[in-house]
Amino acid sequence: MLDIQIDKQELRKIYLEKLEEHLNEIEGELIFWDAKELQKRTCMSWNTIQKEFFFEPNFPKHKVGNKWYFPAAETKQFLLYWLSKK
Repeated sequence: MLDIQIDKQELRKIYLEKLEEHLNEIEGELIFWDAKELQKRTCMSWNTIQKEFFFEPNFPKHKVGNKWYFPAAETKQFLLYWLSKK
């Protein structure tokens, strides 16, 4: 006969760790950011973004209707480059 015992606390801890890993992967898979996501990712207000880099010609942005969209991968690259120059 086989007797299996499970530590529920340890199982919960492992489950939450794996869930957090998965959520981080999904978050990294965003193709576009909107203005709110850009503000969240940069920890900057919309006014600061506009003042610092929004109008730079090589900043990747696309306006669809009244809304701005930013390609996630290109924007990350630009932001890292921009920050390194500051």
